[in-house]
Amino acid sequence: MNASTQSHAFDLSSSTVRELNSALHALKEGSNASLWRVTNPRGLHAIAAGVDAPVTVEVDGPVGYYCGGMNKHATIHIRGSAGVGVAQNMMSGFVHIEGDASQAAGATAHGGTLLIEGNAAARCGISMKGVDIIVKGSIGHMSAFMAQAGTLTVFGDAGEALGDSIYEARLYVRGSVKSLGSDCVEKEMRDEHKAQLFERFKTAGVDGQIDPGEFKRYGSARNLYHFHVDNAGAY
Repeated sequence: MNASTQSHAFDLSSSTVRELNSALHALKEGSNASLWRVTNPRGLHAIAAGVDAPVTVEVDGPVGYYCGGMNKHATIHIRGSAGVGVAQNMMSGFVHIEGDASQAAGATAHGGTLLIEGNAAARCGISMKGVDIIVKGSIGHMSAFMAQAGTLTVFGDAGEALGDSIYEARLYVRGSVKSLGSDCVEKEMRDEHKAQLFERFKTAGVDGQIDPGEFKRYGSARNLYHFHVDNAGAY
């Protein structure tokens, strides 16, 4: 830690989430770098939601709903599992979960990176709009539903209806896919996609350990962009 970095400790057994978030919200984008260590999270909801400063928040334990939601600029490291909607509507920054994530991880997120060391439940990355989501385990059903932009990289398997009604997001899956959703198809894995995967491997700390050729790419067949009566049954 350099001399300009300030360290703050927050014990959520004696302080409230509202007090923590109020302190984080008071920071400005140009603030000096700071490290916030949060202990005893006990599955509480909305921890470090709405942060808009380049700070690091380390949460020592499991968190509840919407941790890191609406994140902008911050690095949030969760040493445990996360509840519904982690990093939902994230704009930028980095959210790292050492455990598993519940439903709707990274939903509607516009940017930044979400790294999940374990598994993610149903609807991972629904309506994602530019975020890069990396899941080292497997993901549940209806993941990447209406995914508009960004990437979803899955080292394990994917559940039913992957990429249903997908737009321009890129999906990379190493394992099996139970089924594809409407208008989602397997696509050619070109050199540009392998290069993109390699960048995700570096973020996940596994570069040089996995061959991008082990992954398959999925994306939109582009049949449902505009309503046509012949395709009505696919909506």
